[in-house]
Amino acid sequence: MKQKTIKNSVTLSGIGLHTGRTVNVTIKPAGENEGIVFTRIDLPNKPMVKVSPANAVMDEKVTRCTAIESQGVRIYTIEHLMAALSGLGICNLSIEIDGEEVPGLDGSSLEFLKALEQAGIEEQQADKNIFIIQEPIIVANKTSTIVIVPHDQLNVSYTLDYDHPLLRSQFFSQSIDAQAFAKELAAARTFCLESEVDQIKAHGLAKGANYQNTLVMSAKGPVENTLRFPNECVRHKVLDIVGDLYLLGYPVQGAVYATKSGHALNRALVKKIEVQRQKYTTASYPAAASGAPGRVFNINEIMKILPHRYPFLFVDRVIEIEPGKKGIGIKNVTVNDGFFQGHFPQKPVMPGVIMIEAMAQTAGVVVLTSGAHNGKVALFMSISDVKFRKVVYPGDQLLMEVEIIRDRERTAHVKGVARVDGEVAIEADMMFSYTDAHYLNS
Repeated sequence: MKQKTIKNSVTLSGIGLHTGRTVNVTIKPAGENEGIVFTRIDLPNKPMVKVSPANAVMDEKVTRCTAIESQGVRIYTIEHLMAALSGLGICNLSIEIDGEEVPGLDGSSLEFLKALEQAGIEEQQADKNIFIIQEPIIVANKTSTIVIVPHDQLNVSYTLDYDHPLLRSQFFSQSIDAQAFAKELAAARTFCLESEVDQIKAHGLAKGANYQNTLVMSAKGPVENTLRFPNECVRHKVLDIVGDLYLLGYPVQGAVYATKSGHALNRALVKKIEVQRQKYTTASYPAAASGAPGRVFNINEIMKILPHRYPFLFVDRVIEIEPGKKGIGIKNVTVNDGFFQGHFPQKPVMPGVIMIEAMAQTAGVVVLTSGAHNGKVALFMSISDVKFRKVVYPGDQLLMEVEIIRDRERTAHVKGVARVDGEVAIEADMMFSYTDAHYLNS
């Protein structure tokens, strides 16, 4: 299966379902392995937010939609657009948006789907990076549950059970491919109960919602509207799961069984899937031919790329590398690391600045193996949006995932996230500048 983008740019305009503001979205083709990247063209410096698990907003207050965030910049209600991209198998896009919320359009994925099909789907040369679920994952709260188990394709089954005469025990199951998505899911619209309207508006939401773009379900049926499917509401729940799963930034194969879940639980599932993917990636250490994507760089090869040496070389191996795009670095933290002598003798913990440096060195391997910066070294320019999440001790293995957000002739913007046992230890945005390697000998 090959990666896909679109052939031509397309623009859609509409009202945000929650903000009520007019917003314009221009969807453009993107190169292989670039992923789905939003750009807020209404803000200074036009900040970019890439669709990835690390950028998924987990704030419990964001319940009626799905959002992504980077460097304090958020984009809300992306799920219906993401569902259309997943359904069509589109992997790489540049999306310019002049507001904080994707337009709601008719409350479904249908208009996004039509626009993308009109733009034309283009198959690229690179293979898709598909993750196949290896072992069951369960996420749950008091009333809701989602389970995903190994399967040969993506299949979603949903049980809807509201305290409402028309929404009790609705069930729908669908294997997801382009044809099925277009026919069975794309047109299913978002909904709420008539009894919820006042409460939703009291929370400052649904300012752009109306009876045409949202099914408001009364005891007799949708207010001032008609259903497109007899079970349209449960179909929309499946659509939401498809869109939220695409927060992974890659397709997933597995059978999903959901009961009464919403966006928050969907995002919790995304996080656990990413943890499992990293677990199996780390365990396998897949070697590849020289120069090929996915190649593993051992410590001797790393020292041919980076100028760092003992005691200031903090990456032991780089795996799953796509030169110039992304890579995963490994730092095996041991009590013999010199910095533990002073930090701290009584209770050794890895300094945060060393964790940042280890991520930066991983990024150096990624950018300096692309071929675009031969004879250069990468030097720190700035660090921003640093968050320390977990203490790292001797015996831990630091798994550092770096992603090149923007790489120019003289500078690079890199996002790094480091984890221990699947839990985020640190995340940061880093800027580098390139200079000639002979600078180090002058």
